[in-house]
Amino acid sequence: MADYVWFITATSSGFGKAIALEALSRGHKVIATARQSSKLVELREAGAAVMDLDVTSDDDTLAAKLAEANAIYGKITHVANCAGYILEGTVEEASSKEVFDVYNTNVLGTFNIARAATPYLRTAAAAGHHTALATFGSVGSWRSGAAVAHYCSTKWAVSGMTEGLADELRPFGINVCVVEPGYTRTGFLVTGTAGQADHRIRTAKTLPVYHNTTAAEIRGAMDAYDGNQPGDVDKSAKVIVDVLTQDGVAKGKQVPVRLVLGSDCLDTVRQKCEETLKLLKEWEDVSRSTMAD
Repeated sequence: MADYVWFITATSSGFGKAIALEALSRGHKVIATARQSSKLVELREAGAAVMDLDVTSDDDTLAAKLAEANAIYGKITHVANCAGYILEGTVEEASSKEVFDVYNTNVLGTFNIARAATPYLRTAAAAGHHTALATFGSVGSWRSGAAVAHYCSTKWAVSGMTEGLADELRPFGINVCVVEPGYTRTGFLVTGTAGQADHRIRTAKTLPVYHNTTAAEIRGAMDAYDGNQPGDVDKSAKVIVDVLTQDGVAKGKQVPVRLVLGSDCLDTVRQKCEETLKLLKEWEDVSRSTMAD
């Protein structure tokens, strides 16, 4: 049995919880975290060590948390950054505080954990352990839209930063991957306001001018999709654990820098690439005309 130790954020629900349960089912050790670890009863009963953790904490606090986590089993071999939420609202409707908060969790929080965990992954890799770090992008890493531009832009940022992080950590033998799922059946689309919802938070201000526009259509589509998403979170978790441990469906393969999950995300990425190639062809002469003589 491989001696893997997982450190996973946002394990009270969704992908974080599913990955934790999948890893535990394989006999791996798991350190499950959430802002309130009291919500992690099921994971604790399944054998996980649990910790309170806020990914937006200051550097010193996170450094102490990772040192505490590393001391539990003497190492950390796998990290999964699953914390994130949707800010629903147009660019005009969102306050600067609401925008900062979503970036602080989705982007800065993700790389706060990556920064704090990297020394422990490097030590584990140097000792000969298989190591991997995963972040979470989205279908929104490839396609933005009205009323979700803030969320999608955070996922573009996560995917872009992860590509750079993969280059930085590859020399140390640490695999880095951004998981980009399509719409997956979790509680992610349950809506509310700040303090009343964890995953889909509406801006405090809504402007009537956006009624009967694309923004309203996308809001309605998310409402209709809630509970009807085509992706299966447990099947996804199995693939994610396989990929990050290079086992099962990923045996004999390298860990990809970007892992697209779901037929809907595959279709979106393919369409985006085709549209981009078409755009490049249309404007190629203009683009080339800007080069120095």
